[in-house]
Amino acid sequence: MKLYYHPVSTTSRPVMMFADDAKIPLDYQIVDLFSGEQYKDEFVAINPCHMVPVLEDGDFRLTESSAILKYLADVSGSPAYPKGLRERARVNERMDWVNTQFSRDFTYGFVYPQLLPMFKRKDEAVQAATLEWGRERARDWLRVLDGCVLGDRKFLCGDDLTIADYFAASFVALGETIRCDFSAYANVRRWLETMKSQPSWRKANEAIDGFAASVKDVQFAAL
Repeated sequence: MKLYYHPVSTTSRPVMMFADDAKIPLDYQIVDLFSGEQYKDEFVAINPCHMVPVLEDGDFRLTESSAILKYLADVSGSPAYPKGLRERARVNERMDWVNTQFSRDFTYGFVYPQLLPMFKRKDEAVQAATLEWGRERARDWLRVLDGCVLGDRKFLCGDDLTIADYFAASFVALGETIRCDFSAYANVRRWLETMKSQPSWRKANEAIDGFAASVKDVQFAAL
């Protein structure tokens, strides 16, 4: 199986981590997002949405990080995507929540507009309003994540690590790039530290850690 990816991609890193932990061999093909390779005809033919990751398994092609994680978990028979109806539904729910609620405001409404030029608003007043809205919404979702989703659970779906944790951790940890302070969210901090202790974390995140170091002197709006 081949994975088109980039090592700093927030959606690529969960797949990298899970594949590493689950011992799933992948042929990694970097798509250079910083040079615009994702917009070139060769890659647009692979994914018209010009995004990574993309998984190829023979003549089967799959986009979207969440779907790829589920596919790889099923192919490998990993317990990280449980077979039980309700247990699996809970994993799906958590992953959908990250995609449609948390990430929409935290990642795309607050972090990316500060880190990535393509997401930054051209008008300074609009940019400031975007970040203020994103910050307040992000705080709301972090409170939900801390008190309702996690609570006293070790992981997002209970006591066992699932692909929902791999998926969510990449988005939450992205906040550290702009030096977000999670001290008000004790359960989030505890869970994130648990995820960072996974064998695959350091390798999968070394590129984003390097990027964070390169912007350490930039002033960001943070939580």
